[in-house]
Amino acid sequence: MLVVEDDPTVSSVLSAYLQRAGFESVLAADGLSALQEWRDRRPDVVILDVMLPLMSGLEVLRRRRAEDDHAAVIVLSARGEEDDRLLGLELGADDYMVKPFSPREALGRVEALLRRGERLGATALLPRVTERLGVRVDSGTRTATVAGRAVELTTREFDLLGYLIAHPGLTFTKEQLMRRVWGWDFGDTSTVTVHVRRVREKIEDDPSDPVRIVTVRGAGYRFGDESEAAVPQEQP
Repeated sequence: MLVVEDDPTVSSVLSAYLQRAGFESVLAADGLSALQEWRDRRPDVVILDVMLPLMSGLEVLRRRRAEDDHAAVIVLSARGEEDDRLLGLELGADDYMVKPFSPREALGRVEALLRRGERLGATALLPRVTERLGVRVDSGTRTATVAGRAVELTTREFDLLGYLIAHPGLTFTKEQLMRRVWGWDFGDTSTVTVHVRRVREKIEDDPSDPVRIVTVRGAGYRFGDESEAAVPQEQP
């Protein structure tokens, strides 16, 4: 586990708490050292402060996600810095905590992320190949195409798309998706909102008027059906 925090008091207390719970932790106090430690050690979980010397935590996250790193990431942000939290989710963070927070809360979130990684994935029991509205999802190779065009998805984006496309017409609340896709029994549902938006940007012809991942007002999200949109032809 990698703890990235420039406040030595916060990092030492958090690290000690995690180690008492049985987790091995490595500390980094600035963005450049965080980037290097992350590349070298490839941790399962990263607790990442946004405000860091030399390079921001968000830039560190952006670079690691660009390198297709799938570590679970919890972003730390100051109270009231909602833009940072949302940007962190958009860049591929899995969760966030607002300072000040308790070490017990941090431990709970770390354990939730690890449980998700250890359990059967959201697509494990789904059909090997599912194809609807021009979207083809292969849960074996974990690949997706839209009208024959390959779509690059993060781990969480793929799981979300795979779950929704395998249950066409069924509406799921944000809380249900957090439990069934993320494996969390708690957390901020804006995580789901951000991931839905990111998947739409990759699979919808017009993300502002989606026909594949549809919003059901006051209820949640569902995957559309053939009667709601013309299926695009596969590109040559």
